[in-house]
Amino acid sequence: MSEQPKEMSFLGHLEELRWHLVRSTAVVFTIAIVLFVFRETIYNNFIIAHTHSDFVTYEFFCKVFGSIGMESSFCDVQIPSKLQALSLTQQLMSSLWVSLILGFILAFPYLLWEMWRFIAPGLHKREKNKSKGFLFIASLLFFVGIAFSYYVIMPMSVSFFYGYQISENIVNNFTLDSYISLFTNTMLGISLVFELPVVIYFLTKLGLVTPSFLKKYRKHALVLVLILSAIITPPDVASQVIVSIPILILYEISIHISRFVIKKQEKNAK
Repeated sequence: MSEQPKEMSFLGHLEELRWHLVRSTAVVFTIAIVLFVFRETIYNNFIIAHTHSDFVTYEFFCKVFGSIGMESSFCDVQIPSKLQALSLTQQLMSSLWVSLILGFILAFPYLLWEMWRFIAPGLHKREKNKSKGFLFIASLLFFVGIAFSYYVIMPMSVSFFYGYQISENIVNNFTLDSYISLFTNTMLGISLVFELPVVIYFLTKLGLVTPSFLKKYRKHALVLVLILSAIITPPDVASQVIVSIPILILYEISIHISRFVIKKQEKNAK
């Protein structure tokens, strides 16, 4: 008769958690080092690609809006000046920070996997099998959010801020620091927003959210989404609609997920 595995002590759990964090950190830093080595290529072709007037999104939206007879600022994107580094260490610190952020983004599925490995021993076999799907869905939503922020939100934001001018006597000369801040905050912020269905799933499991609650505040959510879209996009209806639609779709998906969880809990309770 095989022995039952011994229950791990609190200190044992801490030690196990420490090694999960060590491995996760090592992976992030390893990817970050590789990205830092190729920093010039990454900056020119990825980070500051939105400052090029021929960026793929500008051309795509120009053609789409033109085909339906709508005028669009994307057809005449002007990026008159280069980014400025105003301190001796700014370019170095910027490249280090961006390498770490991109390292975290690329390592995200692995980080989730390490988190799952820490939690998995406390799950039943059936729960373990189901939780594997969580890793795939959470990673997929995260990278869809990254793509949406990179190809939609960032181009809209850059074209708007470069084109916005209060007076002809004020020139837009943006710093590298402000651009990188916009880039990293947008990428991480939007990608986390895309995790809404996963968050709603767990909140429903914990009994903190119900489908009726989400339906009741659907109109409030719509207003918040529209306000958010108005803040992060140029002041035209087309751009705000482009940003609002995916977030509203995620909200509706979250309602269905919450309903599914509730029904399953009621079924298991019988």
